[in-house]
Amino acid sequence: MRLAEEGMLCSLCRKRAVISQRYLGRQLCQDHFVRDFEGRMVQSIERSRMIEEGERIAVAVSGGKDSTALLFALARVFAGREVELVAVTVDEGIAGYRDDTILAAERIARQLGIEQVIVSFREEYGYDLDEMVVGSEVAPCTHCGVFRKSSLNRAAKRLGAAKLATGHNQDDEAQSVMMNYLKGDMERLMRFRPRREQPGLVPRIKPLRDLPEKEIALYAILNGIYFESRECPYAQLALRADVRDMMNRMESLFPGTRQRTLRGFERIEALYKEGWGQMELAECRECGEPCVGERCKACELLGRLRG
Repeated sequence: MRLAEEGMLCSLCRKRAVISQRYLGRQLCQDHFVRDFEGRMVQSIERSRMIEEGERIAVAVSGGKDSTALLFALARVFAGREVELVAVTVDEGIAGYRDDTILAAERIARQLGIEQVIVSFREEYGYDLDEMVVGSEVAPCTHCGVFRKSSLNRAAKRLGAAKLATGHNQDDEAQSVMMNYLKGDMERLMRFRPRREQPGLVPRIKPLRDLPEKEIALYAILNGIYFESRECPYAQLALRADVRDMMNRMESLFPGTRQRTLRGFERIEALYKEGWGQMELAECRECGEPCVGERCKACELLGRLRG
């Protein structure tokens, strides 16, 4: 995806184009792009039956462009329908980074008239992320991922949400698939499949999974909701940063690489559907949250922090 060049016309109406979707072989004007964006999100939702009438949906809203665009788009497409949205924002406790994005999350929730709940690592676990990683042999992104997932699940349950929507986009999903290819981790790879519901675990949905990150940014810009946040200071310490750079380069050279990566995984998933059964989850003996085994990863990490 790239912004349309001067003089480039929309493939559908011949107005000035704002985007060139090389992987689809077309250019779109602002009106057609916004409609196409929301239409593709709805197709993803309907194809996987992510949201049903009468449900309360918790939306993870960090204040970044993806989650902001997700909340805005969901509010638009479900306006007037029997679907209730509530925004959940997690404050991990990252000095000089999270404060600004929390303000952005509060602003979009207020603009849309949507209830917002803020939960913090300190309130839930007794530590900020910055404190957790000092002297730890565990990578910062591991701490963040484990405690963030747990915080969101706990909050969604307290709110009585039927589903938890996250702003994962096509780039995120393709990167995750590629990371697990590189690690040879089929067990983790197959966790990307749609899962049946399990007690204590609020089902996660990803309405933006088929939309590229740059198109999400453009959608936010065109709707006046874009907030340019700084990158997390811990991001460059993760394998994902290198995989992201590799995938971006491949997408530039061969448009559609990310889309084909996801479609290829879906074919693998279909072939091994019966061979990789879903694990039954137990209750953590310490906190009662769903886990594999007797103790969840969050309690395991907390045990190390407390010595």
